[in-house]
Amino acid sequence: MSDLGSEELEEEGENELGEYEGERNEAGERHGHGKARLPNGDTYEGKYEHGKRHGQGTYKFKSGARYIGEYVKNKKHGQGTFIYPDGSRYEGEWADDLRHGHGVYYYVNNDSYTGEWFAHQRHGQGTYFYAETGSKYVGTWVNGQQKGVAELIHLNHRYQGKFLNKNPVGPGKYVFDIGCEQHGEYHLTDVERGEEEEEEETLVTVVPKWKVTKITELALWTPTLPQEQPAVDGPGQGDAPGAEGGGEPAEEVQPLTDVSEGELDSMQPGEEEGDTSREDGEEFRYDSLDQGNVSFEEEEVRQPELLD
Repeated sequence: MSDLGSEELEEEGENELGEYEGERNEAGERHGHGKARLPNGDTYEGKYEHGKRHGQGTYKFKSGARYIGEYVKNKKHGQGTFIYPDGSRYEGEWADDLRHGHGVYYYVNNDSYTGEWFAHQRHGQGTYFYAETGSKYVGTWVNGQQKGVAELIHLNHRYQGKFLNKNPVGPGKYVFDIGCEQHGEYHLTDVERGEEEEEEETLVTVVPKWKVTKITELALWTPTLPQEQPAVDGPGQGDAPGAEGGGEPAEEVQPLTDVSEGELDSMQPGEEEGDTSREDGEEFRYDSLDQGNVSFEEEEVRQPELLD
Protein backbone atom coordinates (compact mmCIF):
# COMPACT_ATOMS: atom_id res chain seq x y z
CA MET A 1 0.00 0.00 0.00
CA SER A 2 1.27 3.44 -0.81
CA ASP A 3 2.43 5.58 2.06
CA LEU A 4 2.67 8.73 0.01
CA GLY A 5 -0.64 10.01 1.33
CA SER A 6 -1.45 13.34 -0.27
CA GLU A 7 1.98 14.58 -1.20
CA GLU A 8 0.48 17.08 -3.61
CA LEU A 9 -0.43 19.13 -0.55
CA GLU A 10 2.03 21.98 -0.38
CA GLU A 11 2.25 24.59 2.30
CA GLU A 12 2.28 28.25 1.44
CA GLY A 13 5.69 29.88 1.39
CA GLU A 14 6.85 32.85 3.38
CA ASN A 15 6.02 35.25 0.56
CA GLU A 16 2.30 34.38 0.73
CA LEU A 17 1.60 36.10 4.02
CA GLY A 18 -2.19 36.37 4.14
CA GLU A 19 -3.74 37.47 7.43
CA TYR A 20 -1.66 37.33 10.61
CA GLU A 21 -2.29 37.90 14.27
CA GLY A 22 0.57 37.53 16.72
CA GLU A 23 4.00 38.61 17.82
CA ARG A 24 6.53 40.48 15.69
CA ASN A 25 10.14 41.59 16.10
CA GLU A 26 11.54 45.10 15.76
CA ALA A 27 11.85 44.67 12.00
CA GLY A 28 8.11 43.94 11.77
CA GLU A 29 8.64 40.27 10.89
CA ARG A 30 6.46 37.52 12.31
CA HIS A 31 8.48 36.43 15.31
CA GLY A 32 7.26 34.43 18.29
CA HIS A 33 3.80 32.91 18.57
CA GLY A 34 1.14 33.74 16.02
CA LYS A 35 -1.86 32.68 13.92
CA ALA A 36 -2.08 33.02 10.16
CA ARG A 37 -4.72 32.47 7.51
CA LEU A 38 -3.00 31.99 4.18
CA PRO A 39 -4.36 33.11 0.79
CA ASN A 40 -5.04 29.49 -0.30
CA GLY A 41 -7.31 28.88 2.72
CA ASP A 42 -4.78 26.97 4.84
CA THR A 43 -4.13 28.05 8.43
CA TYR A 44 -1.12 27.91 10.72
CA GLU A 45 -0.75 28.47 14.43
CA GLY A 46 2.56 28.19 16.19
CA LYS A 47 6.04 29.60 16.41
CA TYR A 48 7.66 31.98 13.95
CA GLU A 49 11.21 33.20 13.61
CA HIS A 50 12.13 36.08 11.31
CA GLY A 51 8.97 35.67 9.28
CA LYS A 52 9.13 31.90 8.83
CA ARG A 53 7.46 28.98 10.57
CA HIS A 54 10.09 27.83 13.02
CA GLY A 55 9.52 25.67 16.10
CA GLN A 56 6.38 23.85 17.20
CA GLY A 57 3.23 24.52 15.21
CA THR A 58 0.04 23.18 13.61
CA TYR A 59 -0.61 23.58 9.89
CA LYS A 60 -4.14 22.81 8.65
CA PHE A 61 -4.84 22.33 4.98
CA LYS A 62 -8.21 23.31 3.57
CA SER A 63 -8.49 19.69 2.32
CA GLY A 64 -8.69 18.47 5.93
CA ALA A 65 -5.10 17.27 6.22
CA ARG A 66 -2.94 18.65 9.00
CA TYR A 67 0.57 18.57 10.38
CA ILE A 68 1.38 18.92 14.08
CA GLY A 69 5.06 19.12 14.81
CA GLU A 70 8.33 20.93 14.46
CA TYR A 71 9.38 23.37 11.73
CA VAL A 72 12.73 24.76 10.69
CA LYS A 73 12.62 27.73 8.30
CA ASN A 74 9.17 26.91 6.92
CA LYS A 75 9.90 23.19 6.45
CA LYS A 76 8.76 20.19 8.47
CA HIS A 77 11.88 19.16 10.35
CA GLY A 78 12.20 17.15 13.57
CA GLN A 79 9.37 15.24 15.23
CA GLY A 80 5.89 15.58 13.76
CA THR A 81 2.58 13.91 12.91
CA PHE A 82 0.95 14.27 9.50
CA ILE A 83 -2.69 13.23 9.10
CA TYR A 84 -3.64 12.82 5.43
CA PRO A 85 -7.06 13.47 3.89
CA ASP A 86 -7.68 9.71 3.42
CA GLY A 87 -7.22 9.11 7.16
CA SER A 88 -3.75 7.59 7.00
CA ARG A 89 -1.25 8.96 9.49
CA TYR A 90 2.51 9.26 9.88
CA GLU A 91 4.16 9.80 13.25
CA GLY A 92 7.90 10.22 13.40
CA GLU A 93 10.93 12.10 12.21
CA TRP A 94 11.07 14.62 9.36
CA ALA A 95 13.93 16.28 7.52
CA ASP A 96 13.59 19.05 4.96
CA ASP A 97 9.83 18.44 4.51
CA LEU A 98 10.31 14.67 4.00
CA ARG A 99 9.68 11.60 6.16
CA HIS A 100 13.24 10.81 7.18
CA GLY A 101 14.55 8.83 10.15
CA HIS A 102 12.41 6.59 12.32
CA GLY A 103 8.62 6.66 12.11
CA VAL A 104 5.34 4.79 12.07
CA TYR A 105 2.81 4.96 9.22
CA TYR A 106 -0.78 3.87 9.89
CA TYR A 107 -2.75 2.99 6.75
CA VAL A 108 -6.48 3.29 6.11
CA ASN A 109 -6.85 -0.52 5.94
CA ASN A 110 -5.29 -0.81 9.44
CA ASP A 111 -1.92 -2.00 8.13
CA SER A 112 1.10 -0.32 9.65
CA TYR A 113 4.80 0.14 9.01
CA THR A 114 7.28 0.80 11.81
CA GLY A 115 10.89 1.45 10.96
CA GLU A 116 13.38 3.57 9.10
CA TRP A 117 12.65 6.12 6.38
CA PHE A 118 14.87 7.86 3.87
CA ALA A 119 13.71 10.73 1.67
CA HIS A 120 9.98 9.91 2.11
CA GLN A 121 10.34 6.15 1.44
CA ARG A 122 10.64 3.05 3.61
CA HIS A 123 14.37 2.41 3.64
CA GLY A 124 16.46 0.38 6.10
CA GLN A 125 15.17 -1.94 8.79
CA GLY A 126 11.41 -2.06 9.30
CA THR A 127 8.34 -4.13 10.12
CA TYR A 128 5.16 -4.12 8.04
CA PHE A 129 2.04 -5.52 9.73
CA TYR A 130 -0.81 -6.89 7.60
CA ALA A 131 -4.04 -6.34 9.52
CA GLU A 132 -6.19 -8.69 7.41
CA THR A 133 -4.04 -11.78 7.92
CA GLY A 134 -2.07 -10.91 11.06
CA SER A 135 1.18 -11.54 9.19
CA LYS A 136 4.34 -9.46 9.54
CA TYR A 137 7.29 -8.74 7.26
CA VAL A 138 10.37 -8.07 9.41
CA GLY A 139 13.48 -7.15 7.46
CA THR A 140 15.18 -4.69 5.18
CA TRP A 141 13.74 -2.22 2.70
CA VAL A 142 15.35 -0.37 -0.19
CA ASN A 143 13.63 2.65 -1.74
CA GLY A 144 10.21 1.52 -0.54
CA GLN A 145 10.61 -2.11 -1.66
CA GLN A 146 11.04 -5.26 0.43
CA LYS A 147 14.59 -6.26 -0.39
CA GLY A 148 17.30 -8.22 1.42
CA VAL A 149 17.27 -10.60 4.37
CA ALA A 150 13.88 -10.82 6.06
CA GLU A 151 11.43 -12.98 7.96
CA LEU A 152 7.78 -13.29 6.97
CA ILE A 153 5.84 -14.28 10.08
CA HIS A 154 2.38 -15.87 9.79
CA LEU A 155 0.01 -17.19 12.44
CA ASN A 156 1.24 -20.80 12.36
CA HIS A 157 4.48 -20.69 10.38
CA ARG A 158 7.18 -18.34 9.18
CA TYR A 159 9.48 -17.98 6.18
CA GLN A 160 13.11 -16.94 6.49
CA GLY A 161 15.13 -15.92 3.44
CA LYS A 162 15.94 -13.12 1.04
CA PHE A 163 13.63 -10.87 -0.97
CA LEU A 164 14.14 -8.98 -4.21
CA ASN A 165 11.59 -6.68 -5.86
CA LYS A 166 8.90 -7.86 -3.39
CA ASN A 167 9.54 -11.55 -4.22
CA PRO A 168 11.36 -14.22 -2.19
CA VAL A 169 14.49 -15.44 -4.00
CA GLY A 170 17.17 -18.03 -3.43
CA PRO A 171 17.60 -20.40 -0.47
CA GLY A 172 15.27 -20.16 2.50
CA LYS A 173 13.19 -22.18 4.89
CA TYR A 174 9.69 -22.43 6.34
CA VAL A 175 9.48 -23.03 10.07
CA PHE A 176 6.20 -24.66 11.13
CA ASP A 177 4.66 -24.63 14.58
CA ILE A 178 3.99 -28.38 14.31
CA GLY A 179 7.70 -28.92 14.91
CA CYS A 180 9.59 -29.07 11.64
CA GLU A 181 11.46 -26.99 9.12
CA GLN A 182 11.08 -27.18 5.35
CA HIS A 183 14.22 -26.13 3.51
CA GLY A 184 14.24 -25.19 -0.13
CA GLU A 185 14.87 -22.53 -2.72
CA TYR A 186 12.81 -20.03 -4.68
CA HIS A 187 13.36 -19.75 -8.43
CA LEU A 188 11.85 -16.90 -10.41
CA THR A 189 9.93 -18.07 -13.47
CA ASP A 190 8.22 -16.12 -16.23
CA VAL A 191 4.50 -16.70 -16.68
CA GLU A 192 2.53 -15.39 -19.66
CA ARG A 193 -0.58 -13.46 -18.71
CA GLY A 194 -2.19 -13.30 -22.15
CA GLU A 195 -2.48 -10.60 -24.77
CA GLU A 196 -4.03 -7.18 -24.43
CA GLU A 197 -6.66 -6.16 -26.93
CA GLU A 198 -5.22 -4.81 -30.16
CA GLU A 199 -1.69 -5.48 -28.92
CA GLU A 200 0.63 -8.17 -30.20
CA GLU A 201 2.97 -8.07 -27.24
CA THR A 202 2.30 -10.75 -24.62
CA LEU A 203 2.45 -9.65 -21.01
CA VAL A 204 4.91 -11.62 -18.87
CA THR A 205 5.05 -11.61 -15.08
CA VAL A 206 7.72 -13.06 -12.81
CA VAL A 207 6.46 -15.64 -10.31
CA PRO A 208 8.58 -17.21 -7.54
CA LYS A 209 8.48 -21.02 -7.56
CA TRP A 210 9.30 -22.95 -4.36
CA LYS A 211 11.30 -26.18 -4.63
CA VAL A 212 11.72 -28.33 -1.52
CA THR A 213 15.12 -29.88 -0.78
CA LYS A 214 14.61 -31.43 2.66
CA ILE A 215 12.52 -31.45 5.80
CA THR A 216 14.16 -31.47 9.21
CA GLU A 217 13.29 -31.31 12.86
CA LEU A 218 13.49 -27.97 14.62
CA ALA A 219 16.92 -27.20 16.00
CA LEU A 220 15.91 -26.95 19.64
CA TRP A 221 18.30 -26.72 22.58
CA THR A 222 17.18 -27.63 26.10
CA PRO A 223 19.47 -26.71 28.99
CA THR A 224 20.19 -29.47 31.52
CA LEU A 225 21.63 -29.25 35.01
CA PRO A 226 25.10 -30.77 35.47
CA GLN A 227 25.22 -33.91 37.57
CA GLU A 228 27.01 -33.58 40.87
CA GLN A 229 30.28 -35.50 40.89
CA PRO A 230 31.70 -36.97 44.13
CA ALA A 231 34.70 -35.06 45.38
CA VAL A 232 37.72 -37.18 44.47
CA ASP A 233 41.22 -35.83 44.76
CA GLY A 234 43.45 -36.48 41.84
CA PRO A 235 44.74 -35.01 38.63
CA GLY A 236 42.47 -34.44 35.66
CA GLN A 237 39.32 -33.81 37.69
CA GLY A 238 37.02 -31.16 36.23
CA ASP A 239 38.24 -31.82 32.70
CA ALA A 240 35.30 -34.00 31.76
CA PRO A 241 33.52 -32.81 28.61
CA GLY A 242 30.27 -30.94 29.23
CA ALA A 243 31.28 -29.83 32.72
CA GLU A 244 31.67 -26.26 31.57
CA GLY A 245 28.68 -24.11 30.66
CA GLY A 246 26.16 -26.06 32.72
CA GLY A 247 24.49 -27.71 29.75
CA GLU A 248 24.76 -29.98 26.78
CA PRO A 249 25.37 -28.83 23.21
CA ALA A 250 22.44 -28.75 20.85
CA GLU A 251 21.81 -31.90 18.88
CA GLU A 252 22.52 -31.88 15.18
CA VAL A 253 19.54 -31.31 12.94
CA GLN A 254 18.63 -34.61 11.37
CA PRO A 255 16.61 -34.73 8.17
CA LEU A 256 13.25 -36.41 8.51
CA THR A 257 12.94 -37.13 4.83
CA ASP A 258 14.38 -36.10 1.53
CA VAL A 259 11.93 -34.49 -0.87
CA SER A 260 14.38 -33.57 -3.57
CA GLU A 261 11.74 -33.69 -6.25
CA GLY A 262 8.93 -32.11 -4.22
CA GLU A 263 7.80 -28.81 -5.61
CA LEU A 264 5.41 -26.39 -3.98
CA ASP A 265 3.48 -23.66 -5.69
CA SER A 266 4.93 -20.31 -4.85
CA MET A 267 3.30 -17.29 -3.35
CA GLN A 268 1.41 -15.27 -5.89
CA PRO A 269 1.44 -11.49 -5.72
CA GLY A 270 -2.14 -10.32 -5.32
CA GLU A 271 -3.95 -7.68 -7.26
CA GLU A 272 -3.41 -4.24 -5.87
CA GLU A 273 -6.23 -2.98 -3.74
CA GLY A 274 -6.93 -0.24 -1.28
CA ASP A 275 -7.51 3.47 -1.39
CA THR A 276 -6.68 5.75 -4.27
CA SER A 277 -3.60 7.07 -2.51
CA ARG A 278 -1.63 3.88 -3.11
CA GLU A 279 1.55 4.33 -5.02
CA ASP A 280 2.55 1.04 -6.61
CA GLY A 281 1.31 -1.83 -4.46
CA GLU A 282 4.51 -2.37 -2.60
CA GLU A 283 3.07 -4.63 0.07
CA PHE A 284 1.72 -8.12 -0.15
CA ARG A 285 -0.19 -10.55 2.02
CA TYR A 286 -0.01 -14.30 2.36
CA ASP A 287 -2.77 -16.77 3.20
CA SER A 288 -1.71 -19.00 6.06
CA LEU A 289 -1.30 -22.75 5.58
CA ASP A 290 -4.27 -24.96 6.33
CA GLN A 291 -4.39 -26.20 9.90
CA GLY A 292 -4.34 -29.91 10.74
CA ASN A 293 -2.39 -32.75 9.19
CA VAL A 294 0.27 -31.52 6.83
CA SER A 295 1.92 -33.85 4.32
CA PHE A 296 5.05 -32.53 2.71
CA GLU A 297 5.20 -35.02 -0.16
CA GLU A 298 3.96 -33.29 -3.28
CA GLU A 299 1.95 -30.97 -1.00
CA GLU A 300 1.02 -27.54 -2.34
CA VAL A 301 1.54 -24.82 0.24
CA ARG A 302 -0.68 -21.84 -0.35
CA GLN A 303 1.35 -18.72 0.26
CA PRO A 304 -0.37 -15.52 1.25
CA GLU A 305 -0.87 -13.09 -1.56
CA LEU A 306 1.10 -9.89 -1.77
CA LEU A 307 -0.73 -6.86 -0.36
CA ASP A 308 -0.62 -3.25 -1.26
